Amino acid sequence: MNKIITLLLFLTSILALGQIDDDSFFKPSDTLNTKRKQGVIITQTSLATLSIVGLNTLWYSDYERSKFHTTNDNSEWFKMDKLGHSFSAYQLGKFGAQTLNWSGVSKKNQLLYGATIGFSFLTAVEVLDGFSEEWGFSWGDFTANAAGAALYIGQELLWDEQRIQLKYSFSQSPYANQNPEKLGKGLLEEIIKDYNGQTYWLSANIQSFFKDTKLPKWLNVAVGYGVDGLLYGNASLQNLDFTNQKRSRQFYLSLDMDLTKIKTNSTFLKQVFNVVNVIKIPFPTIQLNDNGKVKGHLLYF
Repeated sequence: MNKIITLLLFLTSILALGQIDDDSFFKPSDTLNTKRKQGVIITQTSLATLSIVGLNTLWYSDYERSKFHTTNDNSEWFKMDKLGHSFSAYQLGKFGAQTLNWSGVSKKNQLLYGATIGFSFLTAVEVLDGFSEEWGFSWGDFTANAAGAALYIGQELLWDEQRIQLKYSFSQSPYANQNPEKLGKGLLEEIIKDYNGQTYWLSANIQSFFKDTKLPKWLNVAVGYGVDGLLYGNASLQNLDFTNQKRSRQFYLSLDMDLTKIKTNSTFLKQVFNVVNVIKIPFPTIQLNDNGKVKGHLLYF
């Protein structure tokens, strides 16, 4: 949960730049801009440090400290929490690399120092988990963090662009009010905590793979994964309080938009599109449940 909160803080900081009127401010520098670079490093370091200190003071203080230990939570939440880790590491890594690109830093250093920021930060949080009696260092979380960073870095090395993006969508589920402690109280908490309302997507840009296509350059095809009926992470624990509640996985096929492919002369709008692009755009969608049932959605959020 704290990983997605931090991601939202980073994205909010980008949107705050929209208060600047000078469009040239958003244009990436062709050469190394030392002032920009220093500003990026100070800002990212400060945000990461404040987040770690804040989590250590506010979040972990509610639980007993312990010796460093590991935990195996790979069977919980149908691995939706792991996708959340990958999503956070991917988006934070993209943010880190793009801000260094804005500063005119070399491509090598963008990937080495920027694209790994999500993995590094989330690993630090995972270490804090390891010293908490309630949680524990999860190798599954660590692997998911690495996978998210690798998805970004690998594509930059292979294609010099993000042809396949990891995206997120949400619609409120009927389950949060049955277990608000676990799934959230109110919309903001539910967006972060209720896995039943979340869907994670791999969204591939068609034109990037098929250069001669006549389709719009912004058109993507997306496959998604979600869950339904999860009131606890552990099935046996859920059965104690919600005996008749079925738990299921859901798979999706849909279209999407790569907003960064939309042509505009405004550098500011390009940055806005870049931020909003973390969200899967609603389109007609085919849903396949793990029991084999197929369902169609006119628009799926």
